[in-house]
Amino acid sequence: MRLPRRVPWQDLGELEQVCGWIYADVNDLDAKRLAVNRLAAWKAAVPLPHALESAHAILSVILQDGSSAGSSSYLSLRMSYASAIIRLVNGLVDPLQLGAYARSINSIALQLGLPAWFVELRHAATHEDLPSLEVLRDAAREAMTWLLHNYFLPTLNPSAPSSAPAQPLRPLSPLLKQYKTLMKATTRDATLRVQYRAEITKLTREIERWIAEAKVASASAMGGVGWEDTPEDGDEEDVREKWALDQFAEALVQKGMLVPLSKKKRLSPGQDTLSLPRSTLLIWSPLLTHLQGLHPTLPVHLVSTITTQLIRPVPSTSGGFDADSVPLSVEEPKADPSYDLCLASWAKWLVDNCSNGNGGNAEDAEEIRENAIVRIVASLGPDSAAAGTSKAVSALLQALCAERPKLATALSVLSQQPAQASAENLADSTIEVMDSRLRTLLALSNAPQRMDEDEDMTDSNATPGEAVPQLPAGWRKLSLRDGWRPAPIGVYVGCP
Repeated sequence: MRLPRRVPWQDLGELEQVCGWIYADVNDLDAKRLAVNRLAAWKAAVPLPHALESAHAILSVILQDGSSAGSSSYLSLRMSYASAIIRLVNGLVDPLQLGAYARSINSIALQLGLPAWFVELRHAATHEDLPSLEVLRDAAREAMTWLLHNYFLPTLNPSAPSSAPAQPLRPLSPLLKQYKTLMKATTRDATLRVQYRAEITKLTREIERWIAEAKVASASAMGGVGWEDTPEDGDEEDVREKWALDQFAEALVQKGMLVPLSKKKRLSPGQDTLSLPRSTLLIWSPLLTHLQGLHPTLPVHLVSTITTQLIRPVPSTSGGFDADSVPLSVEEPKADPSYDLCLASWAKWLVDNCSNGNGGNAEDAEEIRENAIVRIVASLGPDSAAAGTSKAVSALLQALCAERPKLATALSVLSQQPAQASAENLADSTIEVMDSRLRTLLALSNAPQRMDEDEDMTDSNATPGEAVPQLPAGWRKLSLRDGWRPAPIGVYVGCP
């Protein structure tokens, strides 16, 4: 469960008051001094978000620059402005260096919507001569405007759409197709491995950079820049990591990626065991093993995406004049048994790969197995029972429950399809039987029940000619002889 986020203000009214002090009048230094004092008080009580800490630093320099005393030297003002801008850019960019390979600051700033000249100003102030005071003043004013539109307004009104344009995430399919082409060539001709090794390594890094870019894009996709810090306890996965890995898994399960386009290269629909072709494993297992070392929860997201794809409702292909509705769209998904069986085989391979210790451990394998079983079993409702469970889902459940006798027994019960009774088979005699059983139960509930320890279920005071209500077949009433004891609801009384 995600813990509540701690904020320095008691309610949004306090933050709105600080925002008014800062932006109501640009030339009102007294109001800005009130904002600086309030931010300093918050900073002493609780760590401030990076946006408020940057606003506090920039406002302090603005007050220092606008003071009538004029005690601050020209160089000290330049250094103070430059330090505030550097800390603003670094605090935004450094937490988003999430991949195994470093990304350029320009690319991360572009995704965040940060002005590009802020990055150039940071570089100049760090490695070159300090920019002029006029340039630094303009940067401070634009930085406060950027914080207004990217932090204060979205925080005060979360439901309002963000004014900052979201940078689109580049497509992943071209990278995966290029990687697949190179790996397919090396599997067919082993002499090409040395020649293509550098290109394959480069593509692997590009895919990892794409996951890092997806983490940055997740903030705009979920609304906001993502000012909350990543949880440090390690018990909870980062929300940005989840979103990025889900997008990566969605791209992998498409046809032409993990599942070949040619049906001849997939599993046969009539095959009993879930085993992947050797050529498919040689192409994708190196990439999955490498990414699992960097992102340990990747198998969890990939198996979850596969099970979601397997239990998706597929529209019936039967049509004609007797059908209730005729689909007008020609792009509706159709049942593809070989595609489903290949996905199920990948899910089994991922679980077995974690169980064998290849990039995972037994606990991770059990978590993946349990999540997959729960997701599939939860989808086995009346509709799926009527339509019949697909072969891929049944084969995957049997494979996951094979080493657990209790789960296998429960699976055999769930696999039994209940008899479907139609309205035409409900004859009048069936209704009469149901009414008679109802009357019998009502008579038993209204009849006086006096039972001693030595009394059986049958009433001993009943005369031979008196009719005793009988329970329907399959029901029996517990007595004191069976160990039953009267007790209030919710109180357990053990048998003697």
